[in-house]
Amino acid sequence: QEQLVESGGGLVQAGGSLRLSCAASIHTFDTYIMGWFRQAPGKEREFVATIGGNGGITYYADSVKGRFTISRDNALNTVYLQMSSLKPEDTAVYYCAGRRGFGIISTEDGYAYWGQGTQVTVSS
Repeated sequence: QEQLVESGGGLVQAGGSLRLSCAASIHTFDTYIMGWFRQAPGKEREFVATIGGNGGITYYADSVKGRFTISRDNALNTVYLQMSSLKPEDTAVYYCAGRRGFGIISTEDGYAYWGQGTQVTVSS
């Protein structure tokens, strides 16, 4: 059964950086589109970034473009989210998501598998 486990969250000051990791228990990881979403308190979950199976295609929400970078290591079955220049409004639970397929997906209902989430808190 496919499982996704996020790690790397924590407390950081505004302007700082964090790298989130998502380890996937998937036999054919390179055939999976992967994405990151986040949910702030009192708000709906929103798209952050997505990456294609071979890592050649990426897409970002406007709110994180230029500050966040999504990448993957298919040999390690892991997808990363490098977050820089963090702002207090980036505070949220960050979720990793995946589905088998080609291309990229930025909509929540496009994903079949989800991790449990990792908390990121950015202090001002």
